[in-house]
This record gives sequence, structure tokens and C-alpha cells, in this order.
Amino acid sequence: MTGIQLALLVVTLLTAAVNVGMAIADLAGVRFVLANSAEVGVPRAWLPRLAALKLAGAAGLLLGLHDAALRPLGAAAACGLVLLYLGALTFHLRARVLYNLAFPGFYFATAVASLALTVSS
Repeated sequence: MTGIQLALLVVTLLTAAVNVGMAIADLAGVRFVLANSAEVGVPRAWLPRLAALKLAGAAGLLLGLHDAALRPLGAAAACGLVLLYLGALTFHLRARVLYNLAFPGFYFATAVASLALTVSS
């Protein structure tokens, strides 16, 4: 296994895991998710849809990792997650909620890294 393949494996698994975790938190209506969403102006009704996008992104990443023929699906999933978290960052900046900007920033960074590694491998 090359260094890029190992990095792709580790980063993709991390990205999928954090997205599954956040999707579960969204679906469960965990207190910090509800408070943060309200603070940045995301309606509570959006949370199941956002969770579905996160789960779809995680599934696409894992499928792309599993089979080289599905690598374009992994790239599309990573791209979707990049856009999702770009939106999250935009909501935070628009609402001037900066104290926890590191969280969507981290998720955005993992999605960008997954995308970059997927297209480079």
C-alpha cells in the first residue's frame, strides 16, 4: 500500500465516521445540535435532510473506497460534503457565530482532504 493509498484510507474512514456521527446527532435531536442550528438560523425541519445528506456522503465515500470502479462515486460524495460544509460555514459567518466555527471547519477540511485524495489516487 502506497502512502497516498494509506492516506486515502485513513482520511476517508475519518470523514465517513464523523459524518455518520453528526447525522446520528442530527436525527436524535441532540441538544448541542438543536442549539447550534437555532443560533445560526437553520430550521429544525432541515435536520433530517441534512442528516440524510451526511449519510449519503459517508456511504458514497465508503463505496468509492471499496471498489476502484466506484471511485467517481466517492469523489462525487466528497464534493457533496465539501458543498454541505461550505454551506454550514456560510451560515455560521452570516449569523456571526464564530466561537464554534472550528467544528464545521474541521468537517469541511476532512471533506476537502477526502476529495483531494480520491481524485489523486
